[in-house]
Amino acid sequence: MIDAKKIGILHPGQMGQFVAAMLLKGENEIYWVPKGRSEKSRKRAEDIGLLEVADIDKLCQICSIIISICPPAYAEDVAQLITSSSYDGIYVDANAINPDRSRSMAKKFQEFSIDYVDGGIIGNPSWEKGATSLYLSGPKAADVAACFPKSNLEVHTMGTEIGKASAIKMCFASYTKGTTALLCNILALAEENGVRDHLEYEWSRDGSKLAENANKRTSRVTAKAWRFEGEMHEIAATFAAASLPDGFHKASAEIYRRMSHYKDAASFPTVEEVLESLLKK
Repeated sequence: MIDAKKIGILHPGQMGQFVAAMLLKGENEIYWVPKGRSEKSRKRAEDIGLLEVADIDKLCQICSIIISICPPAYAEDVAQLITSSSYDGIYVDANAINPDRSRSMAKKFQEFSIDYVDGGIIGNPSWEKGATSLYLSGPKAADVAACFPKSNLEVHTMGTEIGKASAIKMCFASYTKGTTALLCNILALAEENGVRDHLEYEWSRDGSKLAENANKRTSRVTAKAWRFEGEMHEIAATFAAASLPDGFHKASAEIYRRMSHYKDAASFPTVEEVLESLLKK
């Protein structure tokens, strides 16, 4: 078993902060690179006591494990920062990317003699034990899992095959985030046709909470719509690779694109505001 006491996080967004905090429970030392990051990232890092290093090269010198948690569109860019440095530890890609992308990245890391672990995170950052899961696959998956001995994060190893962890992430998110996009689109369609009140009445029959939940999900998903757009494209690619229809999640990506301008909004928009965004020609 390798010494996993020094671990790097790229980058401490909300999920990165949570994973770093769970690693700290195992008495690990967690490092990050503040250069070029936002004040929000800096505050998140400071709040949990992450250790600063000057640059990626220094991170690679210090850490035996580096974990990437970023929007899927930037997964290769972040990975290239590591392959361009002298690194000989374990790299964990815990991003929402499709299995083929993960396997392609694994081959690239192999060229540089860097161990690669495929990762997938399911759930939101939650301090409740067992509410969030981290799936890991690859020859060094067990070494990474061993870094979370006292964690509220539920860690699962899935064997040595690269792509398994990404696959479970894609399957799970295809339902949770895909159905939210579908509900948003249905509400917009009902609004455009002047039948939203009637639809919500039907959805509320027999005490059902569907109407209430649909409106809540439509408003709150806006905070992460900018990120979910890319994730829907990854899911669509996963379906296509399995020779399954991929159009539903391509459409879901467009739905989230139309809501992406709500990123960093001070508060959740009203449902009416969201539907107006969706219906803009």
